[in-house]
Amino acid sequence: MTRKQKRLSLILGGLAVIGLAAGLVLYALSDTITFFHTPSDLTETGVKVGQRIRLGGMVEQGSVRKGPGTVTSFGVTDTLKTVTVSYDGILPDLFREGQGVVTEGKLQQDGSFVADTVLAKHDENYMPRELANSLKEKGVKLGKGAEEGAMQ
Repeated sequence: MTRKQKRLSLILGGLAVIGLAAGLVLYALSDTITFFHTPSDLTETGVKVGQRIRLGGMVEQGSVRKGPGTVTSFGVTDTLKTVTVSYDGILPDLFREGQGVVTEGKLQQDGSFVADTVLAKHDENYMPRELANSLKEKGVKLGKGAEEGAMQ
């Protein structure tokens, strides 16, 4: 074998190893690459109890309940289904009823959701594209700002 052939085989071997590693990572993450699930997606996609996911939707009107200390519970809805979310911590300043929210945590046996992170949208004209598209597919009428964000 010449030096040129050895170098070529070394490069091809390295590319094969990198390709195999990337394939294994993508296969391992294939179920969790979703940005978030809506409440009605939880039953459709078969999310398992105790699995760590992101749950996104709108904070249901009249559902925010303050508990002892920093515990808060509220409903996240996509207008078809509502999931009760429990969160122990300080909520973002922009968190309020009727606004978009994405929570991170685990689904419980009783169908409720325990969040360890709550993300609120950052102004009244912005809604994550995925949330806007998901809500539009379910027949929810969105404001001008949400529709523009979904088109971008």
